[in-house]
Formats: sequence, structure tokens, C-alpha cells
Amino acid sequence: MKKIQLSVLICLLGTLTVQAQTALRIGAQLQAAGQEIEDTSGRTWTLEQKKDTNGLLVIFSSNTCPWVAKWEDRYNFISTLANINDVGMIVLNPNERIRSRGESLDDMRRRAQKQGYNFTYALDEDHIIADAFGATRTPEVFLFDGNSILVYHGAIDDNADDANSTQKNFLEDALNAIANGEDIPIQQSKLSGCGIKRSE
Repeated sequence: MKKIQLSVLICLLGTLTVQAQTALRIGAQLQAAGQEIEDTSGRTWTLEQKKDTNGLLVIFSSNTCPWVAKWEDRYNFISTLANINDVGMIVLNPNERIRSRGESLDDMRRRAQKQGYNFTYALDEDHIIADAFGATRTPEVFLFDGNSILVYHGAIDDNADDANSTQKNFLEDALNAIANGEDIPIQQSKLSGCGIKRSE
């Protein structure tokens, strides 16, 4: 009985941890813009430096999350589309608690090389930026416009399992809308992903 009660308590605490993170609302200003972060090439960036004329795309990601593995084959296409539309892009790994279990900067370098990443993949040390954004999942998308205002938050699209069977390409549509000076058709979407492994 005590074991059951303990398990329930642990689950509740885990739920509270997720709920404690409040994501930026649509219309919010870019946060932690000057926070320095190191990428897999050893270069140091800030979000402000990565921002381009039409905005900035930030994706929280992971090396070990199965949900990331499902969507990861779309990352390079998204990066190319963002570049065409003059939107900067950076992918951040916030999984501080399991750095020694596949989420270290060295692990990230190997992942980037293996997958042929064509974008900046950087370490969000101590999940500072994830905390500032209120991010809770990987993958999780935050898209800011040229004025550093959040215009889209959520998933990449509506089908993690098959890129060819998507009905709604949330992020692609948002990037094209930004480039054309149009309203974002869908500003928020449901998240599916692994919980960010924050340090305890």
C-alpha cells in the first residue's frame, strides 16, 4: 500500500513540475535574447544574433526523445524554408538532468553529424532559455516575427509518424505567412513530445 501511495505521489510531483512552466503567450516578446549559448561547432551565439530580418525560429529538441526522432527528418527542410524566408533558426537542447546519458554537447555533435543538420544546434545550459520561454516538451516550436513578437507556438505539423500524410503544416504555413506579411493561420497547436529533463 505504501509503495502504491509513493508512486502516486511521484506522479503528482512530476505533473506539478510540468504545470509550473507557463509558456509564453502569443504576442509576448522574445525572452533571454542576450543569453550566450554554445553550438556543436564550438561557436557562441545569442538568440538576438540568430534572428534575421523576418524573425527567429527556436525549436527545443533532444538526442534521445522518440518524438524528436519522428519529426527530425523535417528539421533540414524547415531550416531551408526559414532561410529562404529570412527567418533565423536555432535548435536548443535543454535536457540538463541527463547530460551524461546521451544529451551532452559531444553527443549533440555526433547527432548533428549523423543526421546532417544544416542549422545551428546549441546547448541550453541549465535550461535557462527553456525556462524563460516556459517550454515543457521536445520538440517544441516558438516562432517570433521581425519585431521579436511570438506569433506561433506548438508542433511542427499534425503527423509525427509520416511527413507525407500531414493535414496541417503549422510551422511551414506560419513561416510562409511571416514572409508574405500575412496573419499566421494557426497560432497555436497541440504539443506531442517528451518532457524536458530539468535538473532537480
